[in-house]
Amino acid sequence: MLELVVISTLNGIQYGMLLFLMASGLTVIFSMLGVLNFAHASFYMLGAFFGFQLAHWFGFWPALVIAPVLAGLIGAGVERYGLRKVHRNGHVAELLFTFGLAFALEEIVQIIWGKSPVDFRVPEILNFPALTIFSTNYPAYKLFMLLVSIAIFVGLLIALKKTRIGMIVQAALTHPHMVGHLGHNVGRIFMMVFGVGTALAAVAGVIAGPALVTQSSMAALLGPILFVVVVVGGLGSLPGAFIASLLIGLVQTFAVAMNGSLSEIFGPLSPAYASTWLSDIWNVTVAQIAPIMPYVLLVLILAFRPMGLLGTRDT
Repeated sequence: MLELVVISTLNGIQYGMLLFLMASGLTVIFSMLGVLNFAHASFYMLGAFFGFQLAHWFGFWPALVIAPVLAGLIGAGVERYGLRKVHRNGHVAELLFTFGLAFALEEIVQIIWGKSPVDFRVPEILNFPALTIFSTNYPAYKLFMLLVSIAIFVGLLIALKKTRIGMIVQAALTHPHMVGHLGHNVGRIFMMVFGVGTALAAVAGVIAGPALVTQSSMAALLGPILFVVVVVGGLGSLPGAFIASLLIGLVQTFAVAMNGSLSEIFGPLSPAYASTWLSDIWNVTVAQIAPIMPYVLLVLILAFRPMGLLGTRDT
């Protein structure tokens, strides 16, 4: 039992930090630009495929640097030549634009790399068990993913809260005209923020690609839960996204590991109820409902605390 708890906790934290690595970019974009980017998970997918191709040409470590830069430049171009022109038509137009962009990026990836998964492997230098917990080996690459996520969280907090650039960026959202009068190019600031946000998603793609399956549908698999993280944590709150990511990661991991049902706890139903819909519910396992748990949490948050765990504005 202790082994199950320890391993599930480590896996939950690792999965939660992967979610945060993706959600951090989306949170930065929303907190600074007020844009919910539906194509954000597509930049995560783009980072994974860029990382795969660059790792094939130059090795994993150059790919980890170059792929996010390329994705960030594409993101900056999307803001400059797409979102900026759409912005004057309101948030609905922005959502539709990013929604269409997500489909376009997926189709482009399928044209170039195909629909089948690609062989994106863990680098040899990290392909070993870092530690043994009870009888289970814990891979070094998972620890690497965890450390990268923590480093990005700390770096973002420092950059946004303690540096002059962070203060200018935050001021540009609430008082863009005043920031412009002080001599700063507000449009360039917004373009930079969007580029950095998409680059963060690409970092998640590069480091998650070897551990998970790198395929064109990977954005659709993690995209919805990404918005759950952002809303539960509080729109625009980086610490909130961090807490929500860990919470969802741990809840899902423990739900899958502790595969129990009401019938195992209280015993089978009496024959009178054995053939009814109640019997089906009675025999549903926790693992079977694990995928919907984050969305149940989302509904509860929207019902009782619309601004999220640490958010300051209503969803």
